[in-house]
Amino acid sequence: MMTSSLTVSEFLQKAGTLPVIDVRSPGEYDHAHIPGAVNIPLFDNEERAKVGIRYKQAGKDLAVLLGLELIGPKLADFVRQSKKLNPAGKEVLVHCWRGGMRSGSFAWLLQTAGLSVSTLEGGYKAYRNAVLDTFARPWNLVVLGGKTGSGKTDILHELARQGEQIIDLETLAHHKGSSYGAIGQSPQPSSEQFENELHREITKLHANRRIWLEDESKNIGTCFIPHSLWLQMRAAPVAFLDVPKPVRIERLVREYTGISHELLVEATERIRKRLGNDVTKHALAALSRQDYATVADVTLTYYDKAYLYGLSQRGPEMVYTLPVAEDNPAQTARQLIAWANEIVGQAV
Repeated sequence: MMTSSLTVSEFLQKAGTLPVIDVRSPGEYDHAHIPGAVNIPLFDNEERAKVGIRYKQAGKDLAVLLGLELIGPKLADFVRQSKKLNPAGKEVLVHCWRGGMRSGSFAWLLQTAGLSVSTLEGGYKAYRNAVLDTFARPWNLVVLGGKTGSGKTDILHELARQGEQIIDLETLAHHKGSSYGAIGQSPQPSSEQFENELHREITKLHANRRIWLEDESKNIGTCFIPHSLWLQMRAAPVAFLDVPKPVRIERLVREYTGISHELLVEATERIRKRLGNDVTKHALAALSRQDYATVADVTLTYYDKAYLYGLSQRGPEMVYTLPVAEDNPAQTARQLIAWANEIVGQAV
């Protein structure tokens, strides 16, 4: 069996069909990792700290010796775990932080045990540099705009069903963007992991064809859109869906009926300063009666003003208003495609 070192692009291409083993500590992995990678840490968090301290206090040789003492009893288990990931093909990919001793040692072990191993040249650090470089590339973006409750996410996915390229930023961020946006979602990833997931999605797309994204703030909950991509989004044409407020209220009532009362109260309290005390009291009283239409009505007054202010910060020549009378994502998607073909154009 053989071992080789791959560039980031070569490594990611192979990662489409081969298992990726991240040998960094659980803490490093949990913060952010290559999507789909499996963590088989050479050292746990405490062991990694001990080796680091030994390196600083006594030098590399003694740190290496300590490392060998710590991992010695775990060698057989490393091999067992790795072989389970690809029992038929017996080929795996391995990386650490810088592509140095940890991945090299792990690769040597697996090779000795009969596996074919490729490591990542420059490690996870090189991967992260490639991720950020990707967002700086020119992308043919079209932004889907609209006030809260316009159904932009459903329309976005309908665009995909009708053959368009999309990126669903809110799904990647596990957040819908507003104070209520975390309700019903799994915990948000770190911003770094959000970028990694976004990188995986955007590199699946054709750069010369248009890509639809929802109009978002710089941050979606605690996840931040990469700055270079954010600047491209701000310069892209915006299809502003002008949906009547009653239609939006009806959609929001459907989406939030049945959600935990306590979570809705907490989300409303978080925007008390923006709503004002009187409006907040009115909204909370409506919540206590399960009058979700009134809650949506009064909170939309704030969200509509905030969205329109953000929209006004764009060049008016880049904002196109499309009246949408009813909540029909498939019909709206067809309208958007026709508009984009006429106004934006579609590179092929």
